[in-house]
Amino acid sequence: MRYFLRMNSISRQSDILKGLGTKEREILRILVATGKAAFTVQDVMERLSVSRSYGNLMLSRLQKKGWLQRVRHGVYSVVPLHSKTGEPLPEEPLAIAMSLFAPCYISGWTAAEHWDLTEQVSNAVVVCTEKRQRSALQTLSRVKYLTRFTKDTETGVTNIWEGSSRVRVADPSRLVVDILTSPKLGGGGRQTLDIVRAYWRSEHAHAETLLTYAHQLGSGALFKRIGFTAERFGQVSEKWTSDCRAAISSGISLLDPSGSKSGRIVSRWNLKVNVPMPEET
Repeated sequence: MRYFLRMNSISRQSDILKGLGTKEREILRILVATGKAAFTVQDVMERLSVSRSYGNLMLSRLQKKGWLQRVRHGVYSVVPLHSKTGEPLPEEPLAIAMSLFAPCYISGWTAAEHWDLTEQVSNAVVVCTEKRQRSALQTLSRVKYLTRFTKDTETGVTNIWEGSSRVRVADPSRLVVDILTSPKLGGGGRQTLDIVRAYWRSEHAHAETLLTYAHQLGSGALFKRIGFTAERFGQVSEKWTSDCRAAISSGISLLDPSGSKSGRIVSRWNLKVNVPMPEET
């Protein structure tokens, strides 16, 4: 809605429009009307029936005049009218991620914030994507994105809205599977445990769904971490525990794969607890 208001404002403010050609105004109007947080030359080509070279030329001109911000090569967003700089912090970073890394979804501590499972403020947007990235951590338009490759961006993923844009985000159980698979997505081992504890104490906790996701997405090491944390923080049945233990792999795995190699071993789960456990409250 704010972008539609912006374009209405544009039509009334000739001083702001000074220097924009008729075609440039039309492109802005059409791009804003898509409701997308980020777009490419393909959007211009499809909506204006122009060539790629002409579309790139128009986008380049609008960027130089301060109306568009290049998020990364070939991807742009509209600069808000109230911005005092041509490179503002994006107002819809999650929605922009949907364009940058599609097919993808939001997970990790970013999703935990959405589901009120952490009070920690994340310093990067966590994205699980089917597109392999050259670098897991990227800074685009002053926003940090922490990415992780996944072959499944459908299981346990739901839709939320950021402004006028739809964003795909891990549901609480998929979130727990993701961060116990890779604790760095949860901010590290200790913060991951805090999120998992909050999950088991929340209305979102669902043992059967969690185990189902683990069977669909995980390995034996994941079952060790899920089983250990479920017994520590939640309430699960003997059958659930038995089913979980049946899926664990042989050998000792680390609770946090990126953490210390030292720690006490919980033989019941073939797991070395190499992370300080949250205090019970």
